[in-house]
Amino acid sequence: MQVGVINQALEQLVTNVVDALPRLITAFVFLAIAAVGIKAIMFVVRAVLKRSLPGESPVYRQFLSVIVLVFLWFGVALSFLSIVGLTAIAASLGTATGFLALGVSYALSEMIKDAVAGVYLLRDPDFNPGDTVKAGDTTGEVAAIELRKTRFRVDGDTVVRANAAIEERWTKVESES
Repeated sequence: MQVGVINQALEQLVTNVVDALPRLITAFVFLAIAAVGIKAIMFVVRAVLKRSLPGESPVYRQFLSVIVLVFLWFGVALSFLSIVGLTAIAASLGTATGFLALGVSYALSEMIKDAVAGVYLLRDPDFNPGDTVKAGDTTGEVAAIELRKTRFRVDGDTVVRANAAIEERWTKVESES
């Protein structure tokens, strides 16, 4: 009797594998095509970043490239799960990731605001290291402009201000020569 149960289980397993084979083949073909597509997309992304951010640190461009790459592969993974027939898992992962991203973006909103303002300040032709600038209650020489903060030299000291606060309202102080 036990041999019959084992044979029946093996037959059921073989039947299920044969039934799932077309989906698996389709999914792996999809993965191969997606890998080639992602490689091509990343080539374009890196070229665009290199052209649009020529003065930026390579680490900054690489960081942006990695973010794009992670999003692309995450989309491929969710699609793969759907093709294989695990649509409920794909939907759950997508929803959970959305909520996680919402929480992280809320937690990092000030940092994101400073980084965006930093990009604007770095690109502003009127705001450069060596310029004397009044930003809020601080008047001093711009020592360094970084992605999230700007350093001023004020009476021999270094004062650090968040870029979002500076970018909102600043005035260039013309030298009296």
